Amino acid sequence: MTERKPPGMSFESWAERQIREAQERGAFDDLPGAGKPLPDLDRPFSTERWVVDWARREGLETEPMLPEPLLLRKEIERLPDAVRDLESEEEVKAVVRDLNRRIAVWIRRPSGPRVVVAPVDQDRVVEQWRASRRTDPGRPAAPPDRTATGATPTRRRRWWNRPFRRHPR
Repeated sequence: MTERKPPGMSFESWAERQIREAQERGAFDDLPGAGKPLPDLDRPFSTERWVVDWARREGLETEPMLPEPLLLRKEIERLPDAVRDLESEEEVKAVVRDLNRRIAVWIRRPSGPRVVVAPVDQDRVVEQWRASRRTDPGRPAAPPDRTATGATPTRRRRWWNRPFRRHPR
C-alpha cells in the first residue's frame, strides 16, 4: 500500500517520488514486454478499437458488436450454408421467412449505418438448396417439386418489388 500524499507537496512531485522509489526497489525489472515498443502507437485512439482489441485478447467474438444491418448482411451471405443441411423445403422457407421478417423490421425502423439490406428471394434460396442436394451424393433426393406434376406456380409480386404508382396531378 502506498503512503498518503503529504500536505504541502504537489501531486506531481509526490507521484514522481513514488515512481523513483519503485524503480530503485526494482519493482519494474523483468516485466513482460520490457524493452519492446508499445503496439499501435501510430494509430489514433478510439473506444471502438479498444473494445475490439479487448474482446480479441479475451477470446470473445466481435461479430455480435456489429450494427444490425451488417449482422443481417452477414446472415444473408451465410444463408446457403445455413440451409444446406435442412431436410425439407418448408424448413428452408421458414428460415428465409424469419430472416426476411427481421430485415423488414429493420427497414421499417433503421438504426446504425446506412447499409443497403434487401429481403432475400425465397424461391432462389430453395433452388440453391435443391441444387446443393442434387450435387451431394450422400443425401437423399429432394422432395418432388410441384412444377414436375404439371402445376404452374403463380408468382406473386412481393411488396418490395412493386413499382411505385404515380398519380396524375
